[in-house]
Amino acid sequence: MAQPLKIAILGAECTGKSSLLAALQTHWQTRGAKVHVVHEVLRQWCDQHGRTPLAHEQIAIAHAQAALAEHATEADYLIADTSPLMTAIYSDVLFQDPSLYPFALQHQRIYQHTLVTGLDLPWQADGIQRDGPAMRERVDARLRDVLQREGVGFSMVYGQGPQRLAGALAMLEPGASAIAKTNGAWRWLCDKGSDSDCEHRLFSDLQAAATR
Repeated sequence: MAQPLKIAILGAECTGKSSLLAALQTHWQTRGAKVHVVHEVLRQWCDQHGRTPLAHEQIAIAHAQAALAEHATEADYLIADTSPLMTAIYSDVLFQDPSLYPFALQHQRIYQHTLVTGLDLPWQADGIQRDGPAMRERVDARLRDVLQREGVGFSMVYGQGPQRLAGALAMLEPGASAIAKTNGAWRWLCDKGSDSDCEHRLFSDLQAAATR
């Protein structure tokens, strides 16, 4: 049985992860591909309980998120709307609990591609799950730091609507990535991980190169 191409979409709150997943799903399904979607367990958990999880409840959410991806049915593509790594990031930022990182990082290796959604979309309130623009920036910074420190390759995605979809597809082309490996270590190609101007230029250049 052929294994699907596995893609994880990561990012802070209100950065368009679910919208990007839906766009990729539609793009491939209209071309006859079979797509398996892994939805965000945290959202389902919050809807069921009417609150956000406490520190000790994070581990069960992380394991449930991983199980959905690891026991997926046969498909051409598997797209995960977040992964246990985001649960680990929030546990670290909100509760100063880094204990989920080893499990989350091990799971992250099952994905051939990790897409990280940028902060170019305006922040919008969405019930109990969102903590505000300041927290969004903190989570974004921690996510980038962990990915780079642990050598997990990732590609940044920007833009809105068709532009974001086209950019994501370009980033999935062989050789297209927003980071590079130098002397055995992954490094961000912009001098500062939060340099949005540099990121936008890099994203545009990579998109153009991949679609030539």
